[in-house]
Amino acid sequence: MKQILLVEDELVISRVLKAYLQKEDYQVWQAENGNDAVRLFEEQKPDLVLLDVMLPEMNGWEVLKYIRERSACPVIMMTALGQTDQKLKGFNQGADDYITKPFVAEEVVARVNAVLRRSAILVKDQETRFFGGLKINFKSHSVTLHGIDLQFHPKDLSLLLFLAQNPNRTFSREQLIEHLWGMDYEGSDRAVDLAIKRIRKTLQNWPASEGEIKTLRGVGYQFSVFDKS
Repeated sequence: MKQILLVEDELVISRVLKAYLQKEDYQVWQAENGNDAVRLFEEQKPDLVLLDVMLPEMNGWEVLKYIRERSACPVIMMTALGQTDQKLKGFNQGADDYITKPFVAEEVVARVNAVLRRSAILVKDQETRFFGGLKINFKSHSVTLHGIDLQFHPKDLSLLLFLAQNPNRTFSREQLIEHLWGMDYEGSDRAVDLAIKRIRKTLQNWPASEGEIKTLRGVGYQFSVFDKS
C-alpha cells in the first residue's frame, strides 16, 4: 500500500482529501504544521507528499527544501497562490506538481496517481543496472561512479534515471517535460537543457568509452551506452 503524507493546516480540507485518498487504497499520514511534516517524513518514509505552502512553524517552501536535501520523494505543492511565478518557484525548488486552491478532491487524487505512475516508471523490473563503472539503483534512487556516491539535484536525478531506464532511446524536450515535469509545467523547455548540462558535469569522470548523454541536434537527448550489463 502506497503511503501519502498530507500536510495541510485547514482541518476540513485535510479530512476530505484523506477520505478520497483512502478510497484509492492509499495510507494517509496527516500533519498540520511544518515541524510535524518533517517528523512524519523521517518516521514514515512516504511515497509522496501533498504539501500546503502556507503552514505554521515551517512553511511549505522550507519543508520542500528539507525534503529535497534528503530525498527524491515526489512532492505536490498545494496553495491558494495561483500566480505563474509561484508555480515556477515550486518547480524550480524541486516540486513535481502544483495544485491551486480551490481544487476538486478528485483532481488531487488524479494528480497523485499521475505523479506516482511517473515515479514508478523509474523502478520497472530491474532495481540496479551497471553501465561500466556507473551503477544506478532505480529503487533507492542512488548513483555511484567507481564506488563513489554522486549527488544530483532531485529533478536532475529523475531525468537521469528516466534516460538510464531507456538506454539508446532518443527523447525530445517535450517528451521529457511531459514525463518528468507534467503537462501543466509552464516554464521554458530550457529547463531540460540546463538539467542535462548539470548531469553531464556530475558525470564528467564517466569514461566516454562506457557511455554518454548525447545531444541529437533538432531531435533530443539520448542515454547512449556501450556496456549495458
